[in-house]
Amino acid sequence: MGYLNNQVVTVDAILTKKGRELLAQNNGSFRITQFSLADDEIDYTLYNPNNASGSAFYGEALENMPLLEAFPDENQIMKYKLATLPRGTAVLPVIDLGFPSISLAQGSPLTIEPSTLNYLGNAQAFETSGYSATIGDVRTMATFTGVGIQSQAATNQNTSSTTTLGTNVSSTVIGTQINLRATTVNTLFGSNSILQTTLTVVGLDSGARLTIPVTITQTTL
Repeated sequence: MGYLNNQVVTVDAILTKKGRELLAQNNGSFRITQFSLADDEIDYTLYNPNNASGSAFYGEALENMPLLEAFPDENQIMKYKLATLPRGTAVLPVIDLGFPSISLAQGSPLTIEPSTLNYLGNAQAFETSGYSATIGDVRTMATFTGVGIQSQAATNQNTSSTTTLGTNVSSTVIGTQINLRATTVNTLFGSNSILQTTLTVVGLDSGARLTIPVTITQTTL
């Protein structure tokens, strides 16, 4: 990873790990149908409306920030996607899961139906394109699925999101409903009584994002 020269217009595009996986399958599943823009590198607290040089220099610090080269881990980039909202929007949309954290006993199931607050003039709404949900460590889940969205992108994502044994990797699914069930594998706990990870939910229309902690408690099965 390195820095780009932000004095010239540069487009630096690479495939994510998921894109490389689909391309390697060579079965037509690799089709670019959507794209997102993000501003992960920008610290907007540096905007200075009190700059002595005048309004043309209020954003000088932002414009001079170093820009990162693209890198392939989709779970470490594009966290803060740019979204187009209706003119006059006074508050940003936020994801609501109904609870601030998840605590599950070993082997217990949970169904999540995300909604979006302050979206398209509604106090609460469900997004047409659904939601993506990413579990930080898929080993903590016996099952992790998304249902309710029939788009090709959702089908490809949900089909390719499989549990891996023994490897600490994330997994992402898409749907209007997210179903998960805590692991039943005792050996994962080792000498610990709990496992901890995170769940990140993103609204695919609004760009709203929420990350909450997930705790799995070992029980006698």
